Amino acid sequence: MSIQNDLKKEGIEVTEKIDAIISNDISKDISRRLFETFPDYGFTEKNLFEKLSKLDMYMANMVEGMAEANYYYKNTSIYFNNNIDFQDLSEFAIHECIHYLQEKKDEKNNLLRMGLCTYKNMKPSGLGLNEAAVQTIASFVIGVEPSHEKYYNISLYTPSPSYYPLECALLNQITYFTGKDILYKSTLFSNDDFKNLIIAMTSDKTYDILESLFDKILKLEEKIIRLNNKINELEDGDSKINKITNKISKIKQNISKEFITTQNLIIKEFFNCEFSNIHNLEQLEELRHKLYKYSDIIGTTENYKFFDEFYAEMMNKLEHKCNVLENGGIETALVKNKHNRFVLFFKKLLSWALKSGELN
Repeated sequence: MSIQNDLKKEGIEVTEKIDAIISNDISKDISRRLFETFPDYGFTEKNLFEKLSKLDMYMANMVEGMAEANYYYKNTSIYFNNNIDFQDLSEFAIHECIHYLQEKKDEKNNLLRMGLCTYKNMKPSGLGLNEAAVQTIASFVIGVEPSHEKYYNISLYTPSPSYYPLECALLNQITYFTGKDILYKSTLFSNDDFKNLIIAMTSDKTYDILESLFDKILKLEEKIIRLNNKINELEDGDSKINKITNKISKIKQNISKEFITTQNLIIKEFFNCEFSNIHNLEQLEELRHKLYKYSDIIGTTENYKFFDEFYAEMMNKLEHKCNVLENGGIETALVKNKHNRFVLFFKKLLSWALKSGELN
């Protein structure tokens, strides 16, 4: 299949090639930004520019709803939506340039890996995680401020309010435990350090489930884009519109469900790991504080109760652990009294904060 046919399949129709002077200016700007953001990662502006200057850049008509810029590895090119102002091309190019920097190919130009995403027989695994990671880095490089947003009836906190907000919000929850530096390095240099840390903190199974859930959310969002474009092709009053609209509504509900499923898995697996690694009172107090602050970054829906209930249960376990440590490691019965004043105090405090909107 030709490059043109591949692009057409992706909804990209090239209108013009960007002048080499302009594309070089974009490459210089991104090289500078990446080097200044990650000065200790072994980059130099010169080496970055030498690589990025090999990219061809084009303006194109693109399907509504897809990314404003798109990197295509087969011909090492970036395609920009014609709707983008020339002055903004550099910011939109950062995400795609990172994709170019992270790709690994075989001798036949087949894509093997791109950051956190691996390819087997051209079938990607970890695409959702990688898109979230690349967008998180791009937002950091550009200087986007994290914010509270609402998508699919989920009130969430995300480092990328406009692009992949759900995936970036969930990844932000994971890096609450792993730290961001290992994520950035694994994404930029396409290694397994981030993956291996998650596995060490949880399990192989947990990582595989998380990877699959991120991919699922991404695919569901892509379905909505395709269905919205189908609606745009229909005339007003067409009977198919209601049917497609209902389908979109069900997909949105499914996205919300998968987001909450992913979030609950992150909460349960990572906090249980941290709890099992408590060996002194200082570590216990750190986890207690960490658990309380985590409520600042979770996503919530109208009837969401999991974190509230998990919080109360974990605080109860922490109180028991505290008693054990204070008694020199002597095990005592776990207090399960629902009227435990310590647990109830924090549970009521969290519930009040969530309802008042201070933590959302």
